[in-house]
Amino acid sequence: MKKTMFALALAVAGVMGSSTLFAAERPSIGVAEFKNESGAGWWRGGVGWELSGMLSNELSSTGSFRVVERAKLDKVLEEQNLAASGRVRSGTGAQMGQVTGAQYLVFGTVTSYEENTSNTGGGLSFRGISLGGKKSEAYLAVDLRVVNAETGEVDYSRTIEGRSSGGGVSVGLYRGGFGGALAHEENTPAGKAIRAALVEATDYLDCVMVQRDGCQAEFGAKERRRRDSNKSAIRLD
Repeated sequence: MKKTMFALALAVAGVMGSSTLFAAERPSIGVAEFKNESGAGWWRGGVGWELSGMLSNELSSTGSFRVVERAKLDKVLEEQNLAASGRVRSGTGAQMGQVTGAQYLVFGTVTSYEENTSNTGGGLSFRGISLGGKKSEAYLAVDLRVVNAETGEVDYSRTIEGRSSGGGVSVGLYRGGFGGALAHEENTPAGKAIRAALVEATDYLDCVMVQRDGCQAEFGAKERRRRDSNKSAIRLD
């Protein structure tokens, strides 16, 4: 009986030790200011850091990452000129990791934004509330790069897409959720596409950096479909 209890205690200790080790091995990650290379009309001053904060919140909510606060990143990013280049200067990565506590830095660039609005007939507008009359769709593409803070190498990269469509009821003055420069986009196709892209980015990073299982095939298939779609859209004379 005593031997059985002792073996059980060892097993429990082993499980607890494994759980502690797993928690300690969560990747520490920092999200730099997003950049814009698209013609998005909603992009204005401050949006880059708002998107950074939103992605940081999504990553933190998974429980899979230790997310470094922006305050710890600002100075180092400025000194390294990382906000502009997305690179780590040779020989300084390890020092940067020690200062910020980040093993990885995520850089996001909005490379494409498209929005299409079509009339559906009818429609009624009264005091900022629109009922029917139009349907809007939005598409957003974000190029993600995950830089290893110690080596300076890009360990992971992927183009993430977000899509949305909307119609029916829209409340122009609704300001919940989004803040700052993006406050007016909360209930718009653009805001929904942004949210969709950030959730997709979070799922991708959780897959390739933490889970590392069959989910990679799913994202590989999405990437192939995106490339095929881009190729079909190109017409060569």
